[in-house]
Amino acid sequence: MSYETLIVETPSAGVTLIRLNRPEALNALNSQLLGELCLALDAAESDTMVRCLVLTGSDRAFAAGADIKEMSDRSYAEMFTSDMFGPVARRIDSFRKPIIAAVSGFALGGGCELAMLCDFIIASETARFGQPEINLGVMPGIGGTQRLPRAVGKSKAMDMILTARMIDAAEAERAGLVSRVVAADKLMDEALAAAAKIASQSPLAVMMNKELVNAAFDTTLTTGVAVERRLFHSLFAFEDQKEGMAAFIDKRKPGFTGK
Repeated sequence: MSYETLIVETPSAGVTLIRLNRPEALNALNSQLLGELCLALDAAESDTMVRCLVLTGSDRAFAAGADIKEMSDRSYAEMFTSDMFGPVARRIDSFRKPIIAAVSGFALGGGCELAMLCDFIIASETARFGQPEINLGVMPGIGGTQRLPRAVGKSKAMDMILTARMIDAAEAERAGLVSRVVAADKLMDEALAAAAKIASQSPLAVMMNKELVNAAFDTTLTTGVAVERRLFHSLFAFEDQKEGMAAFIDKRKPGFTGK
């Protein structure tokens, strides 16, 4: 499938790279881009050869925000009936395979929210994160008021959202928004290496681990630990568990098949 606002590649076995491609608008998120992203995710989900995704932008911008020109004249009825941003947020939320955000340059507004929708963020030293919607008389619309406090805590989230202050990659890592910071020229190498490592694991175990970590934010500790234990037990029904443990005992690399 071909896209106008995305570049989709397969850099290594099991890994799909999706690059936002609206350079003239610093990858601003418009309806076309978000719709194509949903289609690309549908294709990746249904392809059993795909085990991990990397989502990235350009050196200048992961995504500088939502497309203000597209939204500025819309009415409440138009925003409500189109459910602006709802479909892509739900699509990423329901995506069962891991998604790594590789962020360089600006990740502002919807761009920051898109990165937070991914499972973890690897940032280059040039990355800048922010939720500047207050400057436009509005608020985050793709989960920023909910995910940012969960990532960085209430005080820093309030600071960023109410003052529109941007934070750099080092501060984002200290706050827990990103998992690691690397040199700008090493960003894609680092992100693709992480994706390749994930793709080499048992896809069954990967999906269950992702599911359980996400569940930690939606349930109590007691319930979460109980579900974890049952899913841990369930993995012993699969060939991948037998292969993984046998390989450990034999001091060799496992060959996981997803069975």
